[in-house]
Amino acid sequence: MKLVVGLGNIGDKYLFTRHNAGFMVLDKICGEFKTDKQLKSLVAKQTGVIYAKPTTFMNLSGEAVRALTDYYGIDLDDILIIYDDLNLDLGTIRFRPDGSDGGHNGIKSIIKHLGSKDFARLKIGVGPQPPIPSESFVLQNFPKEQHNALKEVLQKSVEAVEFYLGNDMVSAQNKYN
Repeated sequence: MKLVVGLGNIGDKYLFTRHNAGFMVLDKICGEFKTDKQLKSLVAKQTGVIYAKPTTFMNLSGEAVRALTDYYGIDLDDILIIYDDLNLDLGTIRFRPDGSDGGHNGIKSIIKHLGSKDFARLKIGVGPQPPIPSESFVLQNFPKEQHNALKEVLQKSVEAVEFYLGNDMVSAQNKYN
């Protein structure tokens, strides 16, 4: 069983913000999710894969990921986290097999709650960041002039996730990085 978690913040005011790139990808893959309060997530199941959007808000994403891995008995090798990355330009995606939090509070929380940084990631570029605080930038909606680029990167991300699930990290990196 694989676990694919898209990071974001719950609530209409966050729906189209940069920080919700992970949620947006999963919405394109699954469409419908069911609330699971015990797992602190919105969950959709497909053959061999559990898709989840934490309902904990970004900075506490690790609580939901830990609840999901414990409940379903998911190994670290079977986790893929999808999230926004300020250091990548909009339109760019990057697979990584592991790594540090890179200043991303959602990833920092996941590392803390799993006790490991050894889980796969798909980073969705939302940059470049203007000279404003990161917290302000990621909570802004994508401006209208970026909507086409956003649609394209979300579709590319859906294809990348599907490819990754049917192949492996090295193949996904070679094809999409």
